Parts: sequence; structure tokens; C-alpha cells
Amino acid sequence: MAVLDYIVNLGASVMMPIIFTIFALLLRVKVGKAIKSGLLVGVGFIGLNIVIALLTDNLGPAAEQMVENFGLNLHVLDVGWPAAAAIAFGSKVGALIIPVCLVVNIVMLLTRTTQTVNIDIWNYWHFAFTGSIVAVLTDSFLWGIFAAIINMIVIMVIADLTAKNVEKHLGLEGVSLPHGFTASFVPIAIVVNKILDWIPGINKINLDADGLQRRLGVFGEPIFLGTIIGGILGLVAGYDVKGILNLAITMGAVLVLIPKMAAVLMEGLMPVSEATQDLIEKRFKNFGKLFIGLDSAVGIGHPTTLVVSLLLVPISLVLAAILPGNGLLPFASLAGLPFAFVLIVPITKGNVFRTFIVGLVITVLGLWFATDLAPIFTKAASLVNFAIPNGSNLVSSIDYAASPLPWFIVKLLDIKVIGAIIIAVLTLALMLYNRRRILKEAKEQVNNVEENNVEA
Repeated sequence: MAVLDYIVNLGASVMMPIIFTIFALLLRVKVGKAIKSGLLVGVGFIGLNIVIALLTDNLGPAAEQMVENFGLNLHVLDVGWPAAAAIAFGSKVGALIIPVCLVVNIVMLLTRTTQTVNIDIWNYWHFAFTGSIVAVLTDSFLWGIFAAIINMIVIMVIADLTAKNVEKHLGLEGVSLPHGFTASFVPIAIVVNKILDWIPGINKINLDADGLQRRLGVFGEPIFLGTIIGGILGLVAGYDVKGILNLAITMGAVLVLIPKMAAVLMEGLMPVSEATQDLIEKRFKNFGKLFIGLDSAVGIGHPTTLVVSLLLVPISLVLAAILPGNGLLPFASLAGLPFAFVLIVPITKGNVFRTFIVGLVITVLGLWFATDLAPIFTKAASLVNFAIPNGSNLVSSIDYAASPLPWFIVKLLDIKVIGAIIIAVLTLALMLYNRRRILKEAKEQVNNVEENNVEA
């Protein structure tokens, strides 16, 4: 645990290059190429973190000012994902989550119930969060570990099922995104997208980023869209001319720089991804294709993701004020909204209109989920000596308390044995479905290779 804690505390920009260099060497990539691959991954993560920090540092104050302008007075304070992660890792479940998740991943790979090698170790905190909440709710460490494992398994399967669309629509070859917050919204997105297919007129609207750019000309390019939306956010926040212009230019820069940083990271990933596939084809033909599980930050740069996220910042505040049953004051998590849409964009095929509609639905549901989990979230926070902000009795977070999966797990395990049986059966069914799909794809892949060899 001391070794694992030390590695995790190095941060993603140091941890990921080390992990990828070791992976590359194990896959017999040449030493120089392996080191370069690892360093490029590190550079990519540093670049993404810098640009995302630029986004949060500028969007956070604007959101705070909007809260003040709207005069919102809600009783549950949004403390953001850093606080949620600290609470998760600070719990008894969080102390063991990394080795537990590594074992679960290995078991799933060996039983072919997943295709993802999840090296996004930092974001294991999502699974620890669910486990820590359940442990507090049931007063049982074992139930907490059970909940964390269930959470991870479901997210791993979702990552597998969305991996091909991630490759196709986000351009991330050989990558899947087993990110708890991002993947949790996939089932809702599928349902809403299917409903939109059935609505005459609505099902004909196809406003993707490329189409938007064609219609608007140069003003439809990411740099102009970011600048325009940033300016609008500045106006809504009540900034002066200088503040509006600064926010406008910054948001334009974010929309341009994030895809470029993701491209650097992908350049580092490719040697490892290619070597992995070569190994599978030579030694493990019946395993099918494997994916490297990464932080969804690598896919955040799609124009649709960023445009819809920026549009929903002020809308989220309006919804919080008028939505019956909501008690959450969105604040610290608003800058992290883009992470909610990374896997929604492949489902909507980049359609800005559909992604926006899905965004409205998950925002409404998320506010209710986060409000409902606030009492147990606050209790879990107090147990790890988290400092509750002055003037607040209840705290919660959009990431991860607003996600449907942890809410669903918590509600089922509130009735313990019966709920555990239900959730275990559903999870096992999901694993078996995924295994059947993986074996079918692997068989087709082997047949295609044999046919090509015969033709050659």
C-alpha cells in the first residue's frame, strides 16, 4: 500500500509515463521508443491538465458570480470532485480500492468479461466513493467493498461497449474510457437518444460540429464558438468589458488547445496500443481486441462536448433555482461538466442538438440524485474529518453524487441482502453478455485473419 500510495501521489503526469514505459518494455517495444512513448503520454497529460485548469480557473469564478446574480439560496453545497475524491480515498474502502480494483480487472480479463486494461488508477476514487457511501449507510466495510466492486465491473463493461464508438467518433484508437462519472450517463443517453428517434421532426435535426461550421462558416470553428460562448457567459456573470473579453478569449483558447494536447497524448499511446494488439494476435488469438482504459480527459476535446458544456453552465443554475425537489447549489463542479458528455457524444454521433437534450435530462436527474445523497455524503465527509464549509449543513457534488450508477447501487444496498441479490444478478448478466460479445468478436477476428491468409 505504501508503494501504491507513493506512485499515485506522484500525480498522473509522472505516474502515467512510468506505467506506459514499463508496459512498452514488457511488450518488447525498443527502449528508446518506449521511453519516448511514456514521456509523450506525460506531456499530453500535463498539457491537458494545464488547459483544463485554465478552463476551471476562469469558469469557476464566472459560475460563482452567476450564483450571486441569480440570488440562489439552496441548502446543499456543491463541494466539487476534489473534495469527493478526498472523501473517497480517505475512507476505509478507499484505503484498499487500488489493489482490489487491480485484482478485479485481472480476473475480468482472464474470464474475458472485459477487454479493458484499466490503468486510470487515480479515477478508482469513483468506485471508492460508492463503496464509502454504502459502508456508512450499512455500517459495514464489507458491503462497501462489494459496492465498489460492483461499480467498477459495470463501468468496465460500459467502457467495452462504447470503445468502438470512442475510436470512431473521438479518434482514440485502442482506447476505452472506464471513467466512473463519464460512463454512468451512457444508459440515460442511449434511452433519450432512442426516444428522440421516435419523435417526428425532431429525429431529422442533425446539427453536428462540422455541420455547424459549414453553416456558420469561419464563425462555426471551435475558436470562434468558444470565444462567442465565453463572451455570453461573461455577460451573464455581469463582468465588465475587460472581464468579458478575457473570458471570451480564454474559452476560445480552451476549445483549440484541448484537442491538440489530446493528440500529443495519443501519439505516445500508439506504440503501446499497437504492441498490445500484435501480442494478442500472436499469443492470445481468442482474446479479441484489448483496449487501454484511460481518463476521459483524453476525449474531452470534441467541439460538441465543449460547446454543450459551456451552454449548460448558466442553464444548470436556472434549473437548480426552479426545479422542484432540488436542494443542490451547483458551484464547484460546474467547470467539470464537459466530463459528463465525453461518452454521450459518440452515442449522439456528435449531434449538438441531441447532446444538448441529453445534457438537460442528465442535469435534471443529477440535481435530484446529488440532493438525495447529500445526507449520507455529508456523514461520510465528517467521518474522514473533511472540513464542512461554514454556513453549510449538507454537502454533495455533481461528480460523482449526481451520477445514476452510484445512486442506484446505494438505493439497492440500502435494503442489504435483497438489494445485493438483485444487483449481483444484474451485474452477472451484464458480465455474461459482455463475455459472449467478446468471444463472438474474437472468433470473427480469427476467421477474418485465416481468410486473408488463404487469399494471400
